[in-house]
Amino acid sequence: MGYNQSVTLAAVKTTGIYCHPGCSASPNAVNVREYETAAAAEADGFRACLRCRPYRTHHADPWVEGPELVCRGVRLILDGALDERLEADLARRLGVSPRHLRRLFVEHVGATPDQLARSRRAHFARRLLDDTDLSIADVAFAAGFGSVRQMARVMHDTFHSSPTTLRGKRRHSDRLVADGGLDTRLTFQPPLAWDDLLAFLGRRAIPGVESVADGVYRRTIEVDGLTGALEVRHDDDHLIARFHLPKWDGLIHHVARVRHLFDLDHDPNRVAADLGTEAALAPWPGGLRVPGCWDPFEAGVRAIVGQQVSVAGATTTLGKIVTAHGPSAPGLEALGLTSRFPDPAALTDVDLPIPRRRATAVRAFAGAVAEGRVALDGSLPLEALEEQLCALPGVGPWTAQYLALRLGYADAFPASDLAVIKALDGASPRETAVRSEAWRPWRAYATVRLWSQHVTRAPSPTQR
Repeated sequence: MGYNQSVTLAAVKTTGIYCHPGCSASPNAVNVREYETAAAAEADGFRACLRCRPYRTHHADPWVEGPELVCRGVRLILDGALDERLEADLARRLGVSPRHLRRLFVEHVGATPDQLARSRRAHFARRLLDDTDLSIADVAFAAGFGSVRQMARVMHDTFHSSPTTLRGKRRHSDRLVADGGLDTRLTFQPPLAWDDLLAFLGRRAIPGVESVADGVYRRTIEVDGLTGALEVRHDDDHLIARFHLPKWDGLIHHVARVRHLFDLDHDPNRVAADLGTEAALAPWPGGLRVPGCWDPFEAGVRAIVGQQVSVAGATTTLGKIVTAHGPSAPGLEALGLTSRFPDPAALTDVDLPIPRRRATAVRAFAGAVAEGRVALDGSLPLEALEEQLCALPGVGPWTAQYLALRLGYADAFPASDLAVIKALDGASPRETAVRSEAWRPWRAYATVRLWSQHVTRAPSPTQR
């Protein structure tokens, strides 16, 4: 199933312009049409308002009102599934025909998959033109376009202006100046429990690969076999992601991963409205998010290593694995970073400093990822993902559901998690599963709330 949107765009038929809610323009209500996505408004011929500039703050929400398959499709597009592939490839990943996929998107999103992908790239390019001094060519490739000419054509179709003209319209306050690296502004639907997110990620920061200090999250990232670095900090009503990269091509994909890591495409008010009155979850905190992950493989290894051990113990072990098998990242020591996480091929046939059963599970998981036998890209329904993962040796429902939660499955629920059980006063896994039925389709958010409740009461040595 899909989920209701909470933020709509207002398009004015007489002007051909669409605005973000709260824009100071005051058109006659009879001339206004509402759209859930910018792509839908643009598909009907509307362009973004120059006053409120909705492209800067409005982002497509994966949780559209419609079939769950459409939600997965939107998520894949936001992650770049159509930047170098065709609609037919996306349809194949989702297990439907291209014609059926287009029909579902037009009905529930208001635009085809290609139109949504084009809008996403155009909006990202427009923000780079506003915020950075990157050249027009660098902006084109950073936004996922194949050429400057392609970007110019799409920008003219979307904004009715050339990239050069659009850059000339940016405001003095837009430009972000970084002392090394490139800063990008990431907006979200407030509130955002930033301190809680940092605390969660900080306790799990893999030595050498990640660090959390002075309110900033840092990590190494892989860019076509080379090493880059990322820094993320909170700044008023947005986050600033500073990238240190060997090249800017595909920057849009890195930004999408940051948004996933901090769950920025989620509207916390929607979940609060559905779960805020649940006695077991009260009081519901403002801005609660589900911490995501940068790399699905890394998150899967963490889940396996963390079976039946403490957070600190798992983190120490992961640091040892990185030291032994991860590529070094010289020159980043000032950021507290020294290595990249190993890729799947590096862990398929190695000795690991963990019990034999878990070592076997890590190697099997690495092999399955390397060979493409498990889909960690969000293309599968939750039940199918769990089935794939549980077919691997040493992987059970807890590991599968925990990993699904970190991958962005909003209804993932590790019923046998010890911290969840203790937060529910010692209920059995079967009982927690039954109680969680009332929290669908937001059980991942309920899980994070239960974790935070248990930490407040008494930290659990096995909360992973």
